[in-house]
Amino acid sequence: MRMVPYWLDTATPFAGAETGPVEGEVDVAVVGGGLTGLSAALALARGGASVAVLEGGKVVGQASGRNGGHVNNGTAHNFAALAASLGLDHARRLYHAFDDAVDTVERIAREEGIDCDFRRSGKIKLAAKPAHYDALARGFELLQREADPEARLVPREALRQEIGSGAFFGGVLFPKSAQMHVGRFGAGLAEAARRRGARIFEDTPVTALRREAGGHRVATARGTLRARQVLLATGASALGPMYFRRRLVPLGSFVVVTEPLGAERIAAIMPTGRTATTTRIIGHYFRTTPDGRLVWGGRARFALPSLASDAKSGRVLERGLHDVFPQLGPVRVDYCWGGTIDATQDRLPRAGERDGLFYATGYSGHGVQMSVHMGQAMAAVMGGRAEANPFRDLEWKPVPGHFGPPWFMPAVGLYYRVKDRFA
Repeated sequence: MRMVPYWLDTATPFAGAETGPVEGEVDVAVVGGGLTGLSAALALARGGASVAVLEGGKVVGQASGRNGGHVNNGTAHNFAALAASLGLDHARRLYHAFDDAVDTVERIAREEGIDCDFRRSGKIKLAAKPAHYDALARGFELLQREADPEARLVPREALRQEIGSGAFFGGVLFPKSAQMHVGRFGAGLAEAARRRGARIFEDTPVTALRREAGGHRVATARGTLRARQVLLATGASALGPMYFRRRLVPLGSFVVVTEPLGAERIAAIMPTGRTATTTRIIGHYFRTTPDGRLVWGGRARFALPSLASDAKSGRVLERGLHDVFPQLGPVRVDYCWGGTIDATQDRLPRAGERDGLFYATGYSGHGVQMSVHMGQAMAAVMGGRAEANPFRDLEWKPVPGHFGPPWFMPAVGLYYRVKDRFA
């Protein structure tokens, strides 16, 4: 079993990183070479800006390459609850931002010729309990009428057409959702940005940011450059200012990938080839791959990634996989890894400008599509189009008692496990 992401192990790595020192002046310095930073760099460079992307490791080596490969529309929330919280018009605008994000990924892959197995597969959200299906059904009419007319309610008696498992009690189908090979997309996005003129530096952590007249001085381990604007496109642990660390909670999410199962077994367990998520708080997300593997992910444990933590979480995920698909019998797991999700309290992303620094973060488990979309959006914002940021009107309060490491996560995990059992 390889303790590395399947997506990165089966993609040709980006080979266009700069080898010289970090120096000179640029219009924009992008801190972070994940999907947000690379998408922004592509848009900025296409618009004629000089851009330097500063990545502490390898491009798409962190959260952008360590996920389940879903490109889903729909928010993390029940739409009716979101509308009750924010108002119907605001909830509808945010919901459609997630639709737009899937379109953005598809458009960039097409325009830049990125071979990443992008496919509009649709997503099925599966009810893990009868009460969960009842809740989905109660909010479905509002969702379909006001936000997603293509969505379809799937009762339990029709669910076998979607999934070969008796573990679920119905679901909601979201046809706009998609999937792709995120490793190939990330490498292709980096190459597209480089081709358009962006300079991409790997193994170049930013060590200091200092605001000065007319811009910022950006210090790195390989030198210093001056930038008129700076976009923070990295995770909570690397964003630096306490303002962000108090508002983002890093969560571990873990994934295993099976051996190739063969066309017959794949067709038996997931005949429509959609992405799938479950309604449990500590639930699962899964999909198949073009080479016939099952990609199975979930929270598994309330722990952050490490080799030891990933291995423990992988064993938990294997048990969940066999509970849902017992007919598979013993299946070899070829890949296991963990990644970090930056979550906000309300599970909605945040983006904007603070103290002269632009930022986009807090994707809360929807990062594949939203990171690409928000990179493009923040490039437009930095060019003077504030309205391009769909999250500009959201208040962002700090998490009470949170000043850095999420000391409270074991208690939160216990609470969610109890809630999953009884709710």
